[in-house]
Amino acid sequence: MYVCNCKGLRENQVRTSIQAGAHKVAQVFHACGESPQCARCVHRIVTLIRAEAPRTRRDDVSRHA
Repeated sequence: MYVCNCKGLRENQVRTSIQAGAHKVAQVFHACGESPQCARCVHRIVTLIRAEAPRTRRDDVSRHA
């Protein structure tokens, strides 16, 4: 499933980057070799970060999203 249609990012790519340590939207894009374009995908990426990030990082995500 595509998370970002502008850049063609798939959910598995985003989840992989989060599991590798990306805990901010910009870090996810960087890990995927892309940069955000229209920002319509940001909410979905934040949702995935919250779901995948270790519990200790969830507070950082909510403060920096």
